[in-house]
Amino acid sequence: MSVVYTMCVPHPPLIIPKIGKGREQEIHKTIESYQEVMKKAASYHPETVIVISPHSIMYSDYLHISPGKHATGNFGTFGASQVSFSEDYDQPFVLHLVDACEKAGIPAGTLGERDPHLDHGTMIPLYFLEKYTHDFQLVRIGISGLSYATHYALGQAIAQTADKLKRRVVVIASGDLSHKLKDDGPYGFAKEGPIFDQEVMQYLAAGDFLNLLSFDYDFCENAAECGLHSFQIMAGTLDGKKIEPHVYSHEGPFGVGYGVVDFTIIGNDESRHFAKQLEKRHEEKMAVLKAKEDPYVKLARYTVEYYTKHHTLPDMPENILDEMKTKRAGIFVSLHKDGQLRGCIGTFQPTCTCIAEEIRQNAISACSRDPRFDPVREEELKDLVYSVDVLGAVEPIEDISQLDPVRYGVIVSHGRKRGLLLPNLPGVSTVMEQIEIARSKAGMYDDEKADLARFEVVRHT
Repeated sequence: MSVVYTMCVPHPPLIIPKIGKGREQEIHKTIESYQEVMKKAASYHPETVIVISPHSIMYSDYLHISPGKHATGNFGTFGASQVSFSEDYDQPFVLHLVDACEKAGIPAGTLGERDPHLDHGTMIPLYFLEKYTHDFQLVRIGISGLSYATHYALGQAIAQTADKLKRRVVVIASGDLSHKLKDDGPYGFAKEGPIFDQEVMQYLAAGDFLNLLSFDYDFCENAAECGLHSFQIMAGTLDGKKIEPHVYSHEGPFGVGYGVVDFTIIGNDESRHFAKQLEKRHEEKMAVLKAKEDPYVKLARYTVEYYTKHHTLPDMPENILDEMKTKRAGIFVSLHKDGQLRGCIGTFQPTCTCIAEEIRQNAISACSRDPRFDPVREEELKDLVYSVDVLGAVEPIEDISQLDPVRYGVIVSHGRKRGLLLPNLPGVSTVMEQIEIARSKAGMYDDEKADLARFEVVRHT
């Protein structure tokens, strides 16, 4: 056997009666849908149930698979410790899955477990499933900050492991949708929230996993989504399969989206190998992006690519703009990969003879000397997205009313401590957020008064 059935389900704690205390009836459609899909899951008599949870152990660059023989958990965090779980892990499956990931070059494994207890993203699906069956072993998997394609590849490795071990496997992708559907919700409203919910449900209903793997990263962050990576891993378990999706419900009365969708496997379909299609789409997107890069960014890219391959500074190109050879300015060079920062180094005042030289020096530092990251590897070059910020004059200011996180960058200083944050960054929407991040970068204590300065930038992409 192999993967026999998969689903996407939410994990609102108040869906548990001991926690909701009556409020769970406000999402009764979700409860009824949960009961239907779990009854169906039990009918497959799964030997192994894989739960993918955003609230399991999570790392930015590593997909965690829970180790050990056994795990327990309860809802004590939500005032219902009497609702508890005791689960046996499928150790052979985990060992073979880790081996499959290693062979495929997927950064996944059992290292680094900080808390062995089951999380609520795992326990809520189990609460409903165990109304119908207990005769299975569990595999618990977290998500990461890695690319969509990497999560999908983990799903492929899960399916390969199930085939190899001839296990009957049910895959449960646990995850809410957007957390920003309503002004009076716990996280407020963002215009991206309802759009995210609509598009995810549309793609799941159509089995359109290519678009499920193609969301803009900043858009997802603004929507405060929860379950997308879980859904992508589940989608990978269905690679090359002909499926029948069914939407049971979608609601969000508390400002958080809850969707229940299942996927019945009815055969094979060679047109549904989405990893290859995603790679082709990514290559086309990068080609368009590179064609549009302006001379500032072209110089940064050329410098990083040459330095990464040859470990030395290239000669200055002859066809750079006159203004880049004659003007001086502070420069920040930023590298992104798969929507995540991959390196950023800069100078708020000029240190070189011209802008072009400033770009070259900071590009090399961004790709090889940013202490937050390992040096860029040659195989990553094709996936890097660049921006170059040219800083204007730094102006001391008296108070935060003179700041605007979209228009102005900020510099905070106290003695020798100094922290800088560029303007118009994803996820930074208020002045206080901007200042707190800058203070953190400066290593300032809460009781240390900061002097403030602002600057404008011209961002080149």
